[in-house]
Parts: sequence; C-alpha cells; structure tokens
Amino acid sequence: MTTIRPAQTADLHGITEIFNEAILKTTSSFFLEPRTVDDMRQWLESHDQRHPVLVAEVDSRVVGWTSLTKWSEREAYDGTAETSFYVKESHRGQGIGRQLKQRIIEEARGLNYHTLIARMAEGSDASRHLNEQFGFEFVGTLKEVGLKFGRLLDVHIYQLMLK
Repeated sequence: MTTIRPAQTADLHGITEIFNEAILKTTSSFFLEPRTVDDMRQWLESHDQRHPVLVAEVDSRVVGWTSLTKWSEREAYDGTAETSFYVKESHRGQGIGRQLKQRIIEEARGLNYHTLIARMAEGSDASRHLNEQFGFEFVGTLKEVGLKFGRLLDVHIYQLMLK
C-alpha cells in the first residue's frame, strides 16, 4: 500500500537518496554531483504552501517524491508551476510515479494554478509517456542545453492547462 503525504524534514534522507540515484544514473536531473541532505533541506524549505512537496511511502519508507516549483520569480508567472517527480529505482514500474503525478496535479488544481510545466531530457520516454497520459502536451524543445554523461541533450517542454 502506497501512502502519498506532505513531505516533512524527517523525509530528507529518503528524498536525498532518491534524487541522488537519479542524478548519478539518469538524465532526469541536470545536476552532475550528488546533493547533500543540507542541500535538500534548503530546497525543501524553499517550498511553501503554494509549492508543495509530497512523498510516496511504502512500508514506512520514502520511495518517491513530487513537487510544484515556481516557474519564475517574476510575479506574472504565479499561476504557473513546474512539476517534478522521482521514484526510487527499486520501486519503478509499480504505479507510484502515476500516483505522485495524479496527486500533484490535484494539488495544483486546488491551489488554483492555471498551467503546469514539465521538462524532460531526450530519452526520458517513461516520464514523457506518463506526462502525456495526464494530458501534458508537447510545446517545444530546447536544443542541446545540457551536457551529461558526455552527451549534449535536448530538453523537451510539456504543458498542462488546468483551466
């Protein structure tokens, strides 16, 4: 049974472990070096009621997380947020990413967001597929904007209109 709930400071070790796994093994994050728990604490503290972080918990262990993050510091963008989600490698393919994505979209609707953005590096087929299942539409590509694992990578931008 998976529980989705708001993230707490006590979840930071699990969140950090999951994020670092993605940093080291995938192109889902363009960080190149693992983050520390203190790095992630600052990140968590930068989120507020309007920009929630949720975790997926199985057997009292954090196995995934999702967030809404400011798209821009400029006030005119306040109705827009970027979505992110990460699932521990050992728990992928079990529907946890789907549950996280669904819940963060519900949160965004409840917070009266107008639109959500998702950015994905080329080759992130599972993430692209999941976002498309929730109605995110492809709106553009930023060509060769990230260098990871010795390759220049495109980033694809998807958008979901909520209203």
